[in-house]
Amino acid sequence: MQELYVIKIGGNIIDNAGKLNSFLQQFSKIKGKKILVHGGGKLATDLAEKMSLPQQMVDGRRITDAETLKVVTMVYAGYINKNMVAQLQAEGCDAIGMTGADGNLVLAHKRIHSNIDYGFAGDVDEINSELLNFLLEQNLTVVVAPITHDKKGQLLNTNADTMAQEIAKALSKLYQVTLVYSFEKNGVLMNAEDDSTVIAKLDTNKYKQLKEEKVIFAGMIPKLDNAFTALGTGVSKVIIGKAEKLEQLISGDSGTTLLMKA
Repeated sequence: MQELYVIKIGGNIIDNAGKLNSFLQQFSKIKGKKILVHGGGKLATDLAEKMSLPQQMVDGRRITDAETLKVVTMVYAGYINKNMVAQLQAEGCDAIGMTGADGNLVLAHKRIHSNIDYGFAGDVDEINSELLNFLLEQNLTVVVAPITHDKKGQLLNTNADTMAQEIAKALSKLYQVTLVYSFEKNGVLMNAEDDSTVIAKLDTNKYKQLKEEKVIFAGMIPKLDNAFTALGTGVSKVIIGKAEKLEQLISGDSGTTLLMKA
């Protein structure tokens, strides 16, 4: 099977033009087939505040009312997505930007929660792996914004970590997939305030133990849950680490590598 890298870039890197440029330069040099999934950073929040739209986050997930949905669609699917595509083209990486609504790429449903109304937040139902495979076979790099749809005309704001995991899982039937979560930290840390305390390898048993001991900070838990779900459903490898060290992450010289069992 051919190798495929599904790489998710975190929001704090998107907010920093220099760090984003460094990341995209390294990303463009990755040999073979690759997909980039991105979040939105602070730009959507800043724009919403300028428009006097209060923003609410619960466990790292944005409550998306109708007006906020307009903002995140403009920012994620518009400026951020196309800016990344343009920068990749400048690096000689032929890229195409898409949302989940384009080509029926990602079908989702409005999130249902017993206690919280997340508004127009979406949970993934289906990935159009045939379309993604077709684009990859044309030697295109696909850049995916985390806006999905429900096939009834409704756009939905979907967590980018989950999008990356679902895309990696769907394509693992066709490729040997490595899923990379790249963000501002060096990896999964024993001490969230100390970037030198990277856990080089983390398996399911150790993860359960560290969660119970409350060593892993809460903001990392959804990312790790997604990562272990991916490993359990066909993805070959999951790596978490610093975006500016992408080349080292890919080579295994940096970050945290996740394992099902030691």
